[in-house]
Amino acid sequence: MNTQHDKDRRTRQASILRLARKIHRTTGALLFAFFLFVSVTGLLLGWKKNSGGYIMAKSYTGQSTDLKDWLPVDSLYKNASKIFRDSISTTLSLELDRIDIRKDKGMVKFVFVDGFWGIQLDGSTGKLLHIEKRRSDFIEKVHDGSILDQYFNTGGIIKLIYTTVMGLALLVFTITGFWLWYGPKTMRKGR
Repeated sequence: MNTQHDKDRRTRQASILRLARKIHRTTGALLFAFFLFVSVTGLLLGWKKNSGGYIMAKSYTGQSTDLKDWLPVDSLYKNASKIFRDSISTTLSLELDRIDIRKDKGMVKFVFVDGFWGIQLDGSTGKLLHIEKRRSDFIEKVHDGSILDQYFNTGGIIKLIYTTVMGLALLVFTITGFWLWYGPKTMRKGR
């Protein structure tokens, strides 16, 4: 026999379920394009090391892993800059995003800000090991929204807002999705 209390409880549960469904549907509709970008770029980033060098180039090996045999970093940078000018572009900036020193591989990688280019040099000889188009860096910047900060030169605020919105949206999706699954079960048990 159903009491008034049971009917009130079921009415509240149904109301919460409707609200969860509305929030879930509205959030999904509003952020569909962003979820698409995050999911596709996330998949690509997950596969970057298994892309046959297309998304992320392999790290080549130099002659010596002993740093005392290496050329000074400024000499290596001059070599990388010359290679950049001769082989990639005479107009793009030589500004560096970062320098990756891979002691265990005897290699140093110069990653340039403009155009997502990287140059791998032998640390001891300064000779070119590989020129790479850093597609994984581009994909990562799309994935986390920092590509817009770079384009608009906003100093990271777009990435901060974007990751906050996407993180909160995922949290909302998780909670409302759980309730959309669990809520009907509790209502059926209450019958």
